Amino acid sequence: MRHTILTIIAFIGLASCQSKQKTIELMSTIDSTLQVKATSILENKLSELNALSGQAIVMEVQTGHIKAMVGLERKDGANYLPCENLSQAHESALMHPISILAALETGKVKLTNMVDVGNGSYSVQDRELKDHNWHRGGYGKISIKQGLASSSNIAVYKTMEKAFGDDAQAYFNLLNNMSYGKPDSIAGIANLKPAYFITPKDSGWSDTAFAWFCIGYNQTITPIQTLTFYNAIANSGKMVQPQLYKDSTTVINPQIASQANIDSLKQALEYVVTDGLGQPAKSDKVQIAGETGTVQFEDGSYIVEFCGYFPANAPQYSIIVSIHKDGLPASGGLMAGDVFKQITEYIFTYNKYFNSK
Repeated sequence: MRHTILTIIAFIGLASCQSKQKTIELMSTIDSTLQVKATSILENKLSELNALSGQAIVMEVQTGHIKAMVGLERKDGANYLPCENLSQAHESALMHPISILAALETGKVKLTNMVDVGNGSYSVQDRELKDHNWHRGGYGKISIKQGLASSSNIAVYKTMEKAFGDDAQAYFNLLNNMSYGKPDSIAGIANLKPAYFITPKDSGWSDTAFAWFCIGYNQTITPIQTLTFYNAIANSGKMVQPQLYKDSTTVINPQIASQANIDSLKQALEYVVTDGLGQPAKSDKVQIAGETGTVQFEDGSYIVEFCGYFPANAPQYSIIVSIHKDGLPASGGLMAGDVFKQITEYIFTYNKYFNSK
């Protein structure tokens, strides 16, 4: 229990001048039993993978109440201790559905549209954009929905080409309208900053830079901000402020995108889990919707992630799992998705909300 409480305190990052009474108030949304269980599940997976660090955050869809917030990193050998800074941002392939939603908002594409991803390698000016299965010949012609389920970088970028052409600014304007990268502050969480776009040195966005941005590179975002966006999808388009203490729910954006496009994307996120790379997160107890993500850093390490919500047809909780590990294998579905599934099934089995139904 001491280990768990330290994790919570490390994540909240309370200023030393705050009183103990205020600390209790800020921690009041945390479910201590769920916090212990989520910590145990994440720590076991990190040990299994010999990972560098990991995070898991559980949030109530409608209220934004954070029910569990775990951050662990390996220090001095094999022991995992609470992270000192869990507001740290990084690149994230969980950008795929967000980019697709922006494309849907233009009205120029539908998830049923076909894209040709060829052999899994696509030349964008001076760089090769590759899918994870390029060495096996790629996916060929697939629908945008299938591209999302397969985490196809090429499918996402070709969708962006059709929706935005050379007008990258229109894409960024839509991201801004959808409140991407919010919130820029959460009471009790230190050093949270807006999503940061790594703009190219020249004044505009080249095709190459834009291609990598729309799949999650050329930018940094924190897990809690990514979760906030996915939570808005689960919440039928209403983005609410994450919070660590019980208060009236704060709405960041009442409708991040049209209801029709939100509904289409929700169906696609279910498909990711039933038929796509998110299948390791699939549960026979409750329907899950979400997306996998894997990005590689210059040092050869990887961030593997899974973000989603459940039950898919009437979402009550959203969860993000993010794991930082060295080298291959690296799979958001197999690694982070498994943690997501275990936490989900624990909540579904023991949570009062579901037991009262």
